Amino acid sequence: MTPIKPFLIDAVRNWAVDNGLTPQLVVDASLPSVNVPRDFVDNDRIVLNVHPRAVHGYGLNGDCLVFSARFAGHSRTLEIPLTAVRAVYARENGQGVSFPDDPRKTSSLADETPTDPDCPPPGSGPRLRIVK
Repeated sequence: MTPIKPFLIDAVRNWAVDNGLTPQLVVDASLPSVNVPRDFVDNDRIVLNVHPRAVHGYGLNGDCLVFSARFAGHSRTLEIPLTAVRAVYARENGQGVSFPDDPRKTSSLADETPTDPDCPPPGSGPRLRIVK
């Protein structure tokens, strides 16, 4: 089965553009395979404007977003693995989609025991509790 993440990224990007908004990506630049200009990274994150007017050659190449953008007047080709994308949203209203920091965390949740006694283990189904 194909992953849903690239479809969600494209959907939010297209929605923002169709509504006259500016789509932006939040990228975890600490991952070794992320190719972005390091001068613009803050706290291991970089926010990128991915509006069609701001980028050239935007597309998916395997598991990476690849496009060219200008930084301080210089054109750069960026390669961003989908695993490094943390969010895609519209700058003007903040609406969009965020993704977990570490995709391995979501797959290992079933192996963890919750510490909150009121929190049922994942996959145990609904649980009702009387609140007075």
